[in-house]
Amino acid sequence: MSSADKNLSNYTIDKIPGIATKVCGVVTSEWNELITSKLEKGCIETLIKHGILKKNIHILKVPGSFELPLGARMLATKERLDAVICLGCVIKGETSHDVYINQAVAHGIMQLGLTSGRPVVFGVLTPDNMEQAKDRAGGKHGNKGIEAAITALKMIALADKLKTSQSNIGFGK
Repeated sequence: MSSADKNLSNYTIDKIPGIATKVCGVVTSEWNELITSKLEKGCIETLIKHGILKKNIHILKVPGSFELPLGARMLATKERLDAVICLGCVIKGETSHDVYINQAVAHGIMQLGLTSGRPVVFGVLTPDNMEQAKDRAGGKHGNKGIEAAITALKMIALADKLKTSQSNIGFGK
């Protein structure tokens, strides 16, 4: 389903036990701050709404989206985090810079998650124009910051479930 048919902020989530003790990092790009500040606000409000204590949310600002993976790594090295949420906005311009930035950021965030074994959430908008960005930062398509927070909470719950599970979990089993 295309995002034109769906408000990205509609979600369901079960109560997550022990969430108040969890610690999250939120790394936000300063570039396109009109958009990223709304993503960050939605993200933090959602984390708190679902039980993360405000004191357990560590916020870091980085200059642009390209710096999100390193900022996330730096924050995760300084703090013991259960998840890191990366928020940014790269708007298509006259050149193809957005393609290179978006691919590098997506790869960096994915790689950090794989190497750290902790959820690192991609909350980066990749719109064609400012109107599309506004639509996804609290406009008619919801707020991607809320979606990123819910993804982090669900991944934290999944990690906890797998830690306490007695079953064999693995490839081909």
